[in-house]
Amino acid sequence: MQRANGTGRIRVIVAKPGLDGHDRGAKVVARALRDAGIEVIYTGLHQTPEQIVAAALQEDADAIGLSILSGAHMTLFGRVLDLLRERDATDITVFGGGIIPDADIPELTAMGVAKIFTPGTPTSDIVEWVRSALGGKARSRAG
Repeated sequence: MQRANGTGRIRVIVAKPGLDGHDRGAKVVARALRDAGIEVIYTGLHQTPEQIVAAALQEDADAIGLSILSGAHMTLFGRVLDLLRERDATDITVFGGGIIPDADIPELTAMGVAKIFTPGTPTSDIVEWVRSALGGKARSRAG
């Protein structure tokens, strides 16, 4: 499918689900991705999983990056993944980061989360992973 803008660039929704009001990390990641040539749509604070998935579908996103610091990561990631399944949109990759205990990462991976980035991860590692994991999706849509 040809992108509306014709670029074939990777397109990522960066979202802050739930009631957490701290978005510095999400903004830093969004800026790093944008600076690397990735299209980023930042949805802002206090988004519901429904709003996030709706934005991803409307924007023809390749991925959703969730930033969660509130401790509700199991519920919020799970709800986003469920909504993507309900809307037959499992081709949208879900990744995220924040304050997520190492012990929860295997369960999130089993649920379908592609990658979790914990505090202190260099933004260059996130950019590299996004390019590696999603580059083929954007190229296939451009052609």
